[in-house]
Amino acid sequence: MTDFQADTGFSALSQVEGYWDALRGSRLIPKRSEIDPRGIETALEYTFILERIAPGMARLRIAGSHLGDLMGMEVRGMPLTSMISPDGRRQLNDALEDVFQRPSVCELHLSSAVGFDKPALEARMILLPLKSDLGDVSRALGCFVARGTIGRKPRRFDILKTQSRAIVAPTTAPMPLDALPPDVARPKSGMAEASKPFKGRRTGDVPYLRLIKTTTKTE
Repeated sequence: MTDFQADTGFSALSQVEGYWDALRGSRLIPKRSEIDPRGIETALEYTFILERIAPGMARLRIAGSHLGDLMGMEVRGMPLTSMISPDGRRQLNDALEDVFQRPSVCELHLSSAVGFDKPALEARMILLPLKSDLGDVSRALGCFVARGTIGRKPRRFDILKTQSRAIVAPTTAPMPLDALPPDVARPKSGMAEASKPFKGRRTGDVPYLRLIKTTTKTE
């Protein structure tokens, strides 16, 4: 997917996703407070931050200049659905819920209808979940790139396709107890100490014998 974005002029999406992925490291989701604009400086004009305000609804808290150019106005504070045609808003609502509730990464393929002084536009958008300062997943880092001549504004977009994938944090699974060697003590839960292997006499073994020899003195 990253190669496809770069080859077709949507490299900003892969840059933003790569930054988000590096920021989270081994965690499931990074925090909104960790986002540093300097980390995505070359893609800032296409980048935005969302705040979830209701199920399936999110508003733009921060938005790059590219989004304002498409709408012909300042878009901060507006719902993200304002950039989508009425027929596609239900799909966007479902995608937002998937991002915040699952959580998942979602990429949308979009196009803008051709009209008078409105040339064809092809667009991509990616949504990446973030945690708020309270720890809930109610923010999202996004990137929106439209290719073509904007023409008369505002431009709204139809959703052609959505691609969503669940987020899985890297984990290291513990070794099953059955796989431990027989001479290794099995761990106990809680604060109990690990037991040590018993090396004494086992049940059923023949007890140790001691031979006592007496001699009779003869004269």
